[in-house]
Amino acid sequence: MSEENKGTERVTFSRGYDVCIMGIDGTWRRDCQLNAISDNDAVLTVEGSIQGLNLKEFFLLLSSTGLAYRRCELVRVNGAEMDIQFIKGKNKKKRGGASAGQEATVN
Repeated sequence: MSEENKGTERVTFSRGYDVCIMGIDGTWRRDCQLNAISDNDAVLTVEGSIQGLNLKEFFLLLSSTGLAYRRCELVRVNGAEMDIQFIKGKNKKKRGGASAGQEATVN
């Protein structure tokens, strides 16, 4: 992750911050240390093996209760260290009500 792509300043934790990663379907979970984070990406150190896990898309759980999380995808793995980027929400089409041909009738 180059300096140009980072976008905003990255915060680095000297001792790391305890977090978890979890599969989108909830079938796997790994404890991690959050080493650095910005608005767009993060650097994690994973405890345990990640071999065989689907890291195309997963959750970064920032709280033990799971109430604070971000949807992520893997960018790079270097041993136990992972670079991830956050997936932004897709723009949904606005539903302005029923179109002229689909108006509901009341009986």
